[in-house]
Amino acid sequence: MQIGVLLSLPGIISSLIEPIFGILSDTWRRRVLILGGGVAFGLSALFTSASQSFLPLLLTFIMFYPASGAFVSLSQAALMDSDPARREKNMARWTFAGSVGVVAGPLALSAAVAARIGWRGLFVIFGAITFLLLAGVWRMPFENGKSHDDEEPLTFRAGLKNAAQALKRRDVVRWLALLQFSDLMLDFLYGLLALYFVDVVGVSPGEAGFAVAVWTGVGLVGDFLLIPLLERVRGLSYLRVSAAITLVLFPAFLLIPGVPLKLALLAVLGFFNSGWYAILQAQLYESLPGQSGTALAANNVSGLVGSLIPLGLGLVAQQAGLDAAMWLLLAGPIALLIGIPRDRVARQE
Repeated sequence: MQIGVLLSLPGIISSLIEPIFGILSDTWRRRVLILGGGVAFGLSALFTSASQSFLPLLLTFIMFYPASGAFVSLSQAALMDSDPARREKNMARWTFAGSVGVVAGPLALSAAVAARIGWRGLFVIFGAITFLLLAGVWRMPFENGKSHDDEEPLTFRAGLKNAAQALKRRDVVRWLALLQFSDLMLDFLYGLLALYFVDVVGVSPGEAGFAVAVWTGVGLVGDFLLIPLLERVRGLSYLRVSAAITLVLFPAFLLIPGVPLKLALLAVLGFFNSGWYAILQAQLYESLPGQSGTALAANNVSGLVGSLIPLGLGLVAQQAGLDAAMWLLLAGPIALLIGIPRDRVARQE
């Protein structure tokens, strides 16, 4: 129960706070929010390392989650505003950096265990790295988002109004929905892989861990190769082709017997769904020019709805089995093939 509270309550609280940060970043001092979030992020890492019981650890997590939203998410918004003409390319670079972290995180933990400093020592190192990073960017400018109608910063009240209006626009809702559906073949599949290989395929936990490593490792390569690819190919065109390929490969992955063949198909899947998040997130920013914070706020709101998806998958798996529930992940590429507009930029409707 305590683990469940640790993994759910901070996320719920953060989902209520982060939309406010997003709107404030368009209407107030984005630099203060990012740097303040960085300070809170570093302190949270240090407090986590020192926690000795459930309640202090819960409090540090409640601080950690929204601090990450202010520090990391608003940095993404600032990157998108720094060069609007290269949003897709910069999002590809951002996603590659995240993939490096996904691969390096377990390696760092293994190294910390081998060095006998444990996870607590690792959190101290993360906190120190955060403060070093803050010292390096302290003097960097972070411009506030601008309204697409004029060049003056918005008031907070106007920002709230714009956020509400954005959630009524069909083009914005399209990208928000596609982001949630695409996650079925990204984070949701990632979260189910080990369990699928153990409970359905019947391998050992160690072999299941290797399958997850294949997925993350190939995804890292795919995210890296996406960067030069987007210099030559339109993002939405690539996304449409990769969704069609995934729609064929994923059923083959579920149906084909034998662990080696499944691992081979898993590697190809991990390669072809690289870039889904980067391209769709860039399109969301493109639909709200000069309002990157509002885009983040809208994404947080849609994420509250998307958080019900794991519950639905769990209920299906409980009643029909995990092997049956895995087929529901096909809704991701199907939604992309249906929802991606033929034009590069969706019209505001």
